[in-house]
Amino acid sequence: MTTIAASPGLSRPAAALRRLYFTRFAFAIVWALVTIATAKEITPLTVVLFVLYPLFDVGAAIYDLRATRATGSPTLLYVNIAVSLLTAVGIGVASASGIPAVLRVWGAWAGVAGLVQLVVGVTRRRMGGQWPMIISGGISVLAGGSFIASAAAADPALTNAAGYAIPGAIFFLVAAIRLGRTAKGN
Repeated sequence: MTTIAASPGLSRPAAALRRLYFTRFAFAIVWALVTIATAKEITPLTVVLFVLYPLFDVGAAIYDLRATRATGSPTLLYVNIAVSLLTAVGIGVASASGIPAVLRVWGAWAGVAGLVQLVVGVTRRRMGGQWPMIISGGISVLAGGSFIASAAAADPALTNAAGYAIPGAIFFLVAAIRLGRTAKGN
């Protein structure tokens, strides 16, 4: 495998993204484990957990915006912030209607956020460490459709939606590790 050296101006944004990706990995793993253990039905805790995830995504996108301001257009990160904020509100509202409604909102968010992640990853290819983000974004798009479809099942479950965070966490970890070279200015 040939590695193309990133330009020197990318080491600071790459280091910031690396920290962000490690943080997102840790958050997603903890969130998934707690949510899987508690998401058998909709409870106040379940609602808080499902609202918290897109809100964490908002915070991560804001950090990303600040850290990578000079490396490209921030438009898609603003889209991600807006969609994730709407999702947090939507999940809160949908939780009053039951699991199928929550799955539809979660699925729509996973699809749109995944598409944004995929496109942002493609635009950041030269930075390095973005193939896991590209793959993860594509998987999120597919998972979003799966969650929407599962809302129509006879006995829909939130645990699959919670489990969705685990592969994403692993992709964040791999991307963080792969960004190590760029972060060191190689």
